Amino acid sequence: MALSRKKWNNIIIIATIMMISILTLLDNKTSQLPDDAAPLFDDNSPLSQLQLDDLWLNQGNTNWQCHPSILNCQTWAEAWSHIHLSPLSQQLDVEDKGLAQKVVILISGKTEPQLWYFFAQPGLLQSPANNWYQIPPSQREALTPIIKAEAIEQ
Repeated sequence: MALSRKKWNNIIIIATIMMISILTLLDNKTSQLPDDAAPLFDDNSPLSQLQLDDLWLNQGNTNWQCHPSILNCQTWAEAWSHIHLSPLSQQLDVEDKGLAQKVVILISGKTEPQLWYFFAQPGLLQSPANNWYQIPPSQREALTPIIKAEAIEQ
């Protein structure tokens, strides 16, 4: 039994409405922070400097300053300075520490920097005290800087 053109159009319209509804629902659910997420930095102890492997950012007098090859300096700095974390109740045993990026954090007013490990793919941070934290999915993408492409000389 063949469907008429009108029935096919109705099927396409209904499928499109359902897909838009599902995508809207997913977007609304993933953009909210979890209830147990707390900010890593606050007004009393704001982020002053951060180094992610060879890339860095520094709070200047008026705005953030970054490594020259970072294209989204202000966005990247804001993402790190307003990061929220959810503590994980169990200790994780990550087999390949090579996947981790070293993050050196200096908090304003403190003299000792802190060495954290950032696992970008699963959205995890490991603190200097070996505690594990989950980064909400809505914040993960902005924590990785956009880097200028450089030509390879031969």
